[in-house]
Amino acid sequence: MASHSQALDGRMEKLQLYSYWRSSCSWRVRIALNLKGLPYEYKPVNLLKDEQSSPEFTRLNPLGYVPVLADGDMVISDSFAILLYLEEKYPEHPILPSDMKKRALNLQVANIVGSSIQPLQNVSIVQYIEKKIGIEEKMAWAQKHIRKGFAAIEKLLEDVAGKYATGDEVYLADLFLAPQIYGAKRFNVDVSEFPTISRVSEAYKEHLAFQAALPENQPDAVKP
Repeated sequence: MASHSQALDGRMEKLQLYSYWRSSCSWRVRIALNLKGLPYEYKPVNLLKDEQSSPEFTRLNPLGYVPVLADGDMVISDSFAILLYLEEKYPEHPILPSDMKKRALNLQVANIVGSSIQPLQNVSIVQYIEKKIGIEEKMAWAQKHIRKGFAAIEKLLEDVAGKYATGDEVYLADLFLAPQIYGAKRFNVDVSEFPTISRVSEAYKEHLAFQAALPENQPDAVKP
């Protein structure tokens, strides 16, 4: 794994990642960049200060969401789109397996996290629920959708997981799972309810690409 400042094959790439330290969507991309050994410049966007709504940022992403990846004159928003772009342009250390069955499984797990869990516990959603209904309902809402999604993923992975989600290599499912496990803990979901997910989460703690992508290791992290 290359650090942010290292070159790939002697070439200095001009990747820029607009990120927020606790954004799970940004976190997925950071893991991928680390896995592929791609140097990048970290461009912090403070969501708590509403910097994502600034004219400068919305020119990059009209939705006002992180992450955004700039690769020369190519600007891509949405973590899934970014990951697929990186996979095609920078095939070193593939994040999608060549086996079609395993590839479909990785896409399915990623989609469960990206469509059925993470958006429903997004800051804007839970803040709205807390404001309109109350903090207890906010927690119950997030927990319900995390548990439902994790239960589905657990069934998909229980007979195929190895050291990581879909075997002994890190793939796309892992990139989505690792940040979501962190999110589950933030909403007081006991991940041990899901033995396979809980087991692979321990492997992520030992992997350098995952360690470097952790929120607390980012330049804009708020220190406790």
